[in-house]
Amino acid sequence: MEKKHFVYILETVRHTLYCGYTDNVEKRFKAHCEGKGAKYTRANKPLKIVFQKEFSSKHDALHAEAVIKKLSRNDKLNLIKAPQNLDSIMHL
Repeated sequence: MEKKHFVYILETVRHTLYCGYTDNVEKRFKAHCEGKGAKYTRANKPLKIVFQKEFSSKHDALHAEAVIKKLSRNDKLNLIKAPQNLDSIMHL
């Protein structure tokens, strides 16, 4: 069975956005909520998963994560509203 790779964006209690990579979104979200995730989400408790996209390779998922992290907050919010636009963003 092939491993799945995901990029996700969380909204925090402070209404900030956190982007990350994982091979299991639900498990990673639970870890963030329990304070066992990234340092950022230990200080900014996550509320919900607002975006996730599956990739066939870890390389592609990590590339997407890097691209998303460089986006402005407004661009991230637009991506959340229209996830189909990720492909065009990644080819810039």
